[in-house]
Amino acid sequence: MDTTILEDLGLTRAEIGVYVSLLELGSAHAGEILHACRLQNSVLHRALNSLSDKGLINSIFEGKRKIYQATDPENFFSFIDNKKDRFLHLLPELKAKQQLSRTPENATVYRGIRGINEVYRQLREEKGKEYLSFGGGRQCEERMGTPWWRNHHIKRIKNKLPSRQVFDETVRASGDFLNKKPLSKVKYLPAEFAQFQETVIVGDLVAITLFTENAYSILIRDKLVADGYKMHFEILWRSTKG
Repeated sequence: MDTTILEDLGLTRAEIGVYVSLLELGSAHAGEILHACRLQNSVLHRALNSLSDKGLINSIFEGKRKIYQATDPENFFSFIDNKKDRFLHLLPELKAKQQLSRTPENATVYRGIRGINEVYRQLREEKGKEYLSFGGGRQCEERMGTPWWRNHHIKRIKNKLPSRQVFDETVRASGDFLNKKPLSKVKYLPAEFAQFQETVIVGDLVAITLFTENAYSILIRDKLVADGYKMHFEILWRSTKG
């Protein structure tokens, strides 16, 4: 079972192990949980106390012995809502600090698959007139997976952001699929122009993403830089075939 989402929600691996074990055991005392999770005694009790504070486990006394039980997994929704409410309370202060910054960074590097996910989320949610891209190739498609790319563009279309993109022949199948979708136009370069990086321009944003083994993306917010890349794109667009 993939429990990485629980780590994303802020649970430690020890907490996850204890919670899942209690789901399987139904109810248990500390010794039984310790045997199931193979944790150090001190780590186990920290996890039990933390899960109890989060409302994810309950406990009762049977005689002098404390018995623990996992709450319904749907209680995670309450846990998530509570985290969201706390973040919304903090958000105005974070925004205020951002506005006070005298030298905001125009370029940020995002690393790994999660970083690339965040970059492409920002691109499709940017309030720009068009989503323009060039580069890419079979390596880029395989690095993220064809379903990921299709889902990305489905979300872009849902946001009513039209696109023009220059692919190469190594990914024609994906380009032809996209060409059948609304708000989407794709042209092609010969296969020898296939690359392992892609450049995307939306509004004042430029993203240069390298889909190597240690993938990363550079996200630039600069109108002059974006205008320069748009000029380059238009030249490329006029020289390619549909």
